[in-house]
Amino acid sequence: MNHSKAASIFNKDEKKVDWHDKALWFVRHKRDKAVHAVEGWESLRNYGHGIKAHTLSNLDNYLIQFEENALKNGVQVHWAADGDEHNKIVHSILKAHNAKKVVKSKSMLTEECHLNPFLEADGIEVIDTDLGERIVQLAKEPPSHIVLPAIHKTKEEVDELFQEHLGTKPSGGDPQYLTGEARKHLRKKFISADAAITGVNFAIADTGGFVVCTNEGNADMGAHLAPVHIACMGIEKLIPKQEHLGVFLRLLARSATGQPITTYSSHFKKPINGNKMHIVIVDNGRTEQLSRPDFRASLHCIRCGACMNTCPIYRRSGGHSYDATIPGPIGSILSPGKDLTKHSSLPFASTLCGSCSDVCPVKIDIHSQLYKWRQIITKETPQPFVKKASMKMMGKVFAKPMQFERVGKVARWSLRNLPKGVINSKPNVWGKERDLPSGPTESFDDWYKKRTENEQ
Repeated sequence: MNHSKAASIFNKDEKKVDWHDKALWFVRHKRDKAVHAVEGWESLRNYGHGIKAHTLSNLDNYLIQFEENALKNGVQVHWAADGDEHNKIVHSILKAHNAKKVVKSKSMLTEECHLNPFLEADGIEVIDTDLGERIVQLAKEPPSHIVLPAIHKTKEEVDELFQEHLGTKPSGGDPQYLTGEARKHLRKKFISADAAITGVNFAIADTGGFVVCTNEGNADMGAHLAPVHIACMGIEKLIPKQEHLGVFLRLLARSATGQPITTYSSHFKKPINGNKMHIVIVDNGRTEQLSRPDFRASLHCIRCGACMNTCPIYRRSGGHSYDATIPGPIGSILSPGKDLTKHSSLPFASTLCGSCSDVCPVKIDIHSQLYKWRQIITKETPQPFVKKASMKMMGKVFAKPMQFERVGKVARWSLRNLPKGVINSKPNVWGKERDLPSGPTESFDDWYKKRTENEQ
């Protein structure tokens, strides 16, 4: 199912769509207030962009340096070429430690590799401990947002979900009650866990350590209570030095949720005495994306979700309509690189307004890359007949100035004289909640010619 068809399913519930739109725009507004309070914000973005570009250009050396330092710290390092190998490595570590109960903090990489079902197929219990992730796990759904995984769920829906799976009482969606019940439920899981799995927000080459950012402290709870800690990271999560970390911690939280800093920025360097720590470093298509000059900057992404919060398409189509681990604008760049045929509709799920690029903390030229994917997809994959025919017709109109002028006159007259009910009719879905201004009496070309004649 392509994006537009999947989005039409989400759009059937208009009230929910409006709520989803406003909720994400609220987060975008918080982001704006937070970044405007930082002197030199644009310099900080430039610095972050430069660090990421430098790291990717020297990624082989930094990966070797990171591994060497991690090994010195007593951490066991594993390498995975793809998601399948990643899952097998994690599974082998759990089997070696006879781990049957796992608590996992938010990790988009493990979602990408479909780790949970792989482990569950062998009877291993995997509990997502981020509250949003736990909600979608109970609902048997994938996350719809990389920072706010259950943003598509209302509190009333969460209430019903908890009643079904956790045996809670009906509360009318009381957030305080639901949070308290979730805390009780998860506390038992933390205490009985045999192993903890976390993601990695930033890995530091010159120390061999890594940082996990959460607002709930769930990564710390899991990693410090369980005897085995497995950290899963994509190769692009590296930064060269400890001193660079401050740049990204300042960029990440403000861009993601409008906070000055994430509540917990947890530093891990070596295992607690008697415990084990493993790092699984994963490629899974990242090297291939790195080899594409037009798209390599997409690997700068620090997974803040700011591009999703600002995107008018994402806000009104929902994350599940992208049918990809990473939805929204940045996902629409990454996904075609993995499967061009399956995800060929995603780069077209954009107005190319550039708002995503404007808010990106590491200055990824997202809208430009979306346009470049469109050019590739149009050449390499079959396009719908209606789109091909309409584009061909439009090309002919634009190619002939006199014809273009006649069409323009008809359009301007229609906007001035036809009833709004005709213009914003049922076939014009765009006009359902929007209105076009009255058409001008003359074209820009006519106005410019008159102006030029008057000046002579």
